[in-house]
Amino acid sequence: MPQELKFTLLPPAQGSECRWMNIDRRGIRVGKARGKADGNVLTIYSINIFPEFEGKNYGRRTVDLFKSQFNTIIADRVRPTAKGFWEKMGFVSMEDGSYIFKKKGSIPRYCH
Repeated sequence: MPQELKFTLLPPAQGSECRWMNIDRRGIRVGKARGKADGNVLTIYSINIFPEFEGKNYGRRTVDLFKSQFNTIIADRVRPTAKGFWEKMGFVSMEDGSYIFKKKGSIPRYCH
């Protein structure tokens, strides 16, 4: 039986273009994500799954949700320890510390 996650997009902070999203399971916060959407392009600045919930595929399921809703996703300034995660999720290095995912047939607005 799949573990249900609830994603709640929070209102933007005053003066910020970024938005936070809470990641909850059965009423318990398991993590947070921060990013910025521009049409069909999402830039992810962070996905933080809290240590006690790591290894349960919550990060993977969060990225899968994003993939279902955006044509292009940029993981901005990926930490060296997270590169393998992004590569497993189908992202490729942009050679500047960021990783990108594009749906097949999509025409991204982002230029490298």
